[in-house]
Amino acid sequence: MISVDGISYKYGDFLAVDNISFEVNKGEILGFLGPNGAGKSTTVKMLTGQFLPEKGSIEIMGYDVSKDPKKIHERIGVCFEEKNLYSRLSVRENLEFFASLFDIDADIDSLLKKIDLVKWADDKAENLSKGMQQRVMFARALINDPDILFLDEPTDGLDPISADSIRKIILSEKQKGKTIFLTTHNMSEADMLSDRVAFINEGKIVALDTPENLKLKLGKRVLKIRLSTDDGFKDESLMLDDPNTPQKAMDLLGSKKIATIHTQEATLDEVFIKLTGRKLEQ
Repeated sequence: MISVDGISYKYGDFLAVDNISFEVNKGEILGFLGPNGAGKSTTVKMLTGQFLPEKGSIEIMGYDVSKDPKKIHERIGVCFEEKNLYSRLSVRENLEFFASLFDIDADIDSLLKKIDLVKWADDKAENLSKGMQQRVMFARALINDPDILFLDEPTDGLDPISADSIRKIILSEKQKGKTIFLTTHNMSEADMLSDRVAFINEGKIVALDTPENLKLKLGKRVLKIRLSTDDGFKDESLMLDDPNTPQKAMDLLGSKKIATIHTQEATLDEVFIKLTGRKLEQ
């Protein structure tokens, strides 16, 4: 559904995206991750036709982004982190106006119900909270029943219950065969949603694999043991990849002072820090 071959883009002398290539399959969620300034936004703008790559090529659903932008725009949905709603229009009017741009007769009521916006349908966008505006942006991205969704921080500003609801909708869209390109700083969310993740740093893709494979290859797996002591508790951390860990664990088990014991799996955040030496900015 998305095929990227050796694309690059510069801002003056600054090379923002440096000869990257990847593919996203039908019905797949690809998490596209990296710190601020790594090239995420520039890549998304090229994929959605806002920028044209200075080198390389992009095909979306078999169409060349530089030659057939209209055919592509008719079949994609985009939810950017920046809120660009019409502030003086109501939620319903925003959605109706966007549907008119596609010249479609969208079922606005069903969409409002799906994203839990019915109670706010007649409220002006300017009076909504940041999180509620984000929900409207997400609804707008679905209005043309797109084949591909480009989602930039789709749960930004949402409370935990609303964020979980949006994640469930994202997964339901995937089950319908939709392809989803997800950019986020939320490593837990990327891990939950993504079939594969790509890490980009300084304009280059430094890793591309399933979250599980990356965590197993590059993360640290730890055995956490809490011991009871006369003064309270003492925590011990044993690296599972250390050949001495089995014997150390047996020694601790023999002490009969264990309060709790559990494994701590690697995280995508740890993977990224190992790959780039940088933390993801929240």
